[in-house]
Amino acid sequence: MSSTKRLLQALIMGAPGSGKGTVSERIVRSFDMLHISSGDILRKMIREKTDIGIQVNKFVSNGQLVPDELMLKTIGSELNRLSSTDRSWLLDGFPRTKPQALSLFQIAPVQVVISLDVPFDIIINRVKGRWIHAPSGRVYNTDFNAPKVPGHDDVTGEPLMQRDDDKPESVKKRLEIYSEMAGPILEYYAEQNILAKFSGKTTNEIWPQVYKYLATKIEPKEKLA
Repeated sequence: MSSTKRLLQALIMGAPGSGKGTVSERIVRSFDMLHISSGDILRKMIREKTDIGIQVNKFVSNGQLVPDELMLKTIGSELNRLSSTDRSWLLDGFPRTKPQALSLFQIAPVQVVISLDVPFDIIINRVKGRWIHAPSGRVYNTDFNAPKVPGHDDVTGEPLMQRDDDKPESVKKRLEIYSEMAGPILEYYAEQNILAKFSGKTTNEIWPQVYKYLATKIEPKEKLA
């Protein structure tokens, strides 16, 4: 029996509100994988004032999108660094366009693409029930974590507010933008026979499917709870 460690280069995609963050956390906890967030990499390079970070900051500070070529250089340098560490990884937040997906395949051939498929009406309903107490940051949801007195914080009794981002029309717009962006990328990965799609209404429905699938690709470090 071979003792060679199986390594996996994976990517996770999902609409805003699909539970991508939670599923990513569970993947990293259950499998020996590093979570690579494109946003975190950009912020780290800007903070450390690397050559790439200085270039990236010129666009970010002006509210502009970072060009494809620079994004690829940024992500590529991080993935190249990781290739020498003998670690599996899960990339999150990149690619955002089909050209980026094509170029990423040249730099670091992804072996598995995990796509979370949650009905948009479920996401809209989930998010529209979210209310916050701004001073403390306490978050409530009228569906599963409702305040004791509707519209008021449990601790202070102060009124709750809903962020503009959480209003149904805002959520719907974000989901439409995601669909337009993700469609061609997911089609490309399906053509490469590396797309694995997981459907469900909640993270707890989706997670066991993701775990069982990944367990066929890489050794789990903890059993499915």
